[in-house]
Amino acid sequence: MGLGLRSPHKVRRRFPAGGKRGRGAKGSGRPSPGRERQPPDGRSEPALDSHPRLSSEALGYFRRALSALKESPTTGEERELMVRNILKEVEAQALALSTNRTASRMVQELLEFSPLKPFCRVWAALRSNLRFLACHQCGVHVLQSALLQLPRLLGSSAEEEEVEDGKDGPMETLEELVLGLAAEVCDDFLFYCGDTHGSFVVRTLLQVLGGTILESQRARPRGSQSSEAQRVPAQECKPTDFEVPETFLNCLQDLSSCFLKDIAVFITDKISSFCLQVALQILHRRWPQFCAHLCNAVIDYLSTRNSSADGSPLLLFLRDQTSSRLLEQVLLVLEPPRLQSLFEDHFQGQLQTLAAHPIANFPLQRLLDAITTPELLSPVFEELSPALEAVLAQGHTGVVVALVGACRRVGAHQAQVLQLLLEAFHCAEPSSRQVACVPLFATLMAYEVYYGLMEEEGAVPAEHQVEMAAARALEEVTVLGSLLLQHLLHFSTPGLVLRSLGVLTGPQLLALAQSPAGSHVLDAILTSPSVTRKQRRRVLQTLKGRYVALACSRHGSRVLDAIWNGAALGARKEIATELGEQNQELIRDPFGHHVARNVALTTFLKRPEAWEQQQGAVAKRKRALNSILEG
Repeated sequence: MGLGLRSPHKVRRRFPAGGKRGRGAKGSGRPSPGRERQPPDGRSEPALDSHPRLSSEALGYFRRALSALKESPTTGEERELMVRNILKEVEAQALALSTNRTASRMVQELLEFSPLKPFCRVWAALRSNLRFLACHQCGVHVLQSALLQLPRLLGSSAEEEEVEDGKDGPMETLEELVLGLAAEVCDDFLFYCGDTHGSFVVRTLLQVLGGTILESQRARPRGSQSSEAQRVPAQECKPTDFEVPETFLNCLQDLSSCFLKDIAVFITDKISSFCLQVALQILHRRWPQFCAHLCNAVIDYLSTRNSSADGSPLLLFLRDQTSSRLLEQVLLVLEPPRLQSLFEDHFQGQLQTLAAHPIANFPLQRLLDAITTPELLSPVFEELSPALEAVLAQGHTGVVVALVGACRRVGAHQAQVLQLLLEAFHCAEPSSRQVACVPLFATLMAYEVYYGLMEEEGAVPAEHQVEMAAARALEEVTVLGSLLLQHLLHFSTPGLVLRSLGVLTGPQLLALAQSPAGSHVLDAILTSPSVTRKQRRRVLQTLKGRYVALACSRHGSRVLDAIWNGAALGARKEIATELGEQNQELIRDPFGHHVARNVALTTFLKRPEAWEQQQGAVAKRKRALNSILEG
């Protein structure tokens, strides 16, 4: 029998990895296409035919010029002259280039090479058509790329550039050009924020004015991620800060004040809402007081709408596709006291209902991600923990992972949540099943499903069969399963998970290390402060004899590099000796040859004494650095 008496759910359980939520994920790629908007005063945008088109000869010239620029030396007067000449041609045909699908990409690349003054001239050439470009499917990317050059160009000294007049008088500085763009956006804020393309300009402008580029806005590939990978918590996307003039921060305040004038639009409109979400992230870092003011405005507005039958009016908006995304960001930037009061006023008593909802479970995950105090974690845990298996069965695994992450972060309820996980995956009783928890958690499968057992309702759960488990290949590791194990390995006492890792066979541990998601579990073993050196060595020794296979794998080679970096001289000798036996195979492999270079395998094979001295010196420097950091 399964665990029918202990759980209302079916014995056989394969927990879904996670549910999708609409098209696209928050903070990644483009939002779903919305309707194109007309300006509020009824003006129509100029047709594309009224603007100059790019000739095929001009397109060919810029393609050849960009190719020659890429092949030229990275420094030198000749290259600088080439860049300036090409950008002078860009300035002359800026609008035609920026509205051509192929040429606009080349302009974006050319802007990355541009010195300060030619860059300003190109920007000035585009300025008279700013509104048209911001709402053009190609022109918007040129403007975005131009704004993203600010971290590099603001470091350039304008005084070093020779002052030169433009066609209509003295050339404006970069600072003046950016402030001019901000002023135009501010004058027609609702239009730019509500336009499918124009909203990207607003979002990038907010980041530039705040001196913070959000990594999630710039580095995520389009259309290549699973629904699991898309739901990365926003706080894991690391922003990049840079210095900006005081006028930029003042302008950021002015621009952000525009949100308060039409707060209802920014809460309910799908496209405009993205701008407010980005603003909250920037303001949280640069102007926390106004960020809190904006958050209160959002919460106050939603709390005064029609009450739902089952509680706070806010619950209705947690179930809405657009408003829930905004509330996710609000939850992540609220200060702990305000978060506590928000939970008590609106969330308490509704957590299980929210966890079961296909949309509302996502803002619930962000609430869990934002918890930093035991005073908030305790009531949340008490309310959610009885439904943990039900939440898993509904496919909302992200809620469970976020709850485990909160227990890790706060340092409370860790033993309790681990016990609940064992029960949910049907490996708590009999106790012999507990050593099988790692493959179950990693693959999000209950014990009976993973091992293909047919247990009748009411039957006593079978003991764990070690031989059966050893003979079974590891199933595919899921992203959320990997995150779950990483959290558990950072618990204060990760002994059970380490014992389960220790009974994996060599092929099973190798498969875990070679998995895109599973390889991060090995990272957690190597980096968790809760894992002792002895425990780490006991788990990793299973990989002996498989270092070559590890080195010749895309993800396994990264794991081997991490093992190498943390290994003592004796362990490094063992690894190098094993790799040296198949040196030629490593050199021929696209991943293995990088490992061979990192290990200095050629030196090890030909001059072992020199290799040992070199490694000893590296270890000595590492110990000295560690003593400085710890001191």
